[in-house]
Amino acid sequence: MIQIGSSEYFMREALREAKKAAGADEVPVGAVIVHGREIIARAHNQVETLKDPTAHAEMIAITQATNFLQVKWLQDCVMYVTIEPCSMCAGALVLSRIDKVVFGARDPKTGACGSLFDIVGDKRLNHRPEVEEGVLAEECGALVSAFFRKKR
Repeated sequence: MIQIGSSEYFMREALREAKKAAGADEVPVGAVIVHGREIIARAHNQVETLKDPTAHAEMIAITQATNFLQVKWLQDCVMYVTIEPCSMCAGALVLSRIDKVVFGARDPKTGACGSLFDIVGDKRLNHRPEVEEGVLAEECGALVSAFFRKKR
């Protein structure tokens, strides 16, 4: 049984979002942002739907969370995202000053939280969110792998 409020619980919520993306023929990435153990933002990739290359789950969730809190910084917030953020999203996470990023599966081709780049850990930047990886990694990675297998 998954404890409500645990990393697994919140990652399962992000997986729900990723499945919405898959249902819309989008790359299945989902994200939620948590503040005080409450989900304040939920998003999934909408690049194809919106015809916008910046419409990644992380970017949409950041906008939702800042609007919800009516602030520009996401201090005291944690993002749960199914796949390791890309360089654009990792940069946005640094700029939003989010406290922590928890991701499921690594992305060796575009991951910017340690795989290809480590933007969130770059000591030259003024903010470095804590990173936790591997939460429900197999399930998160399998969803993306199945999507691209189907595309081929």
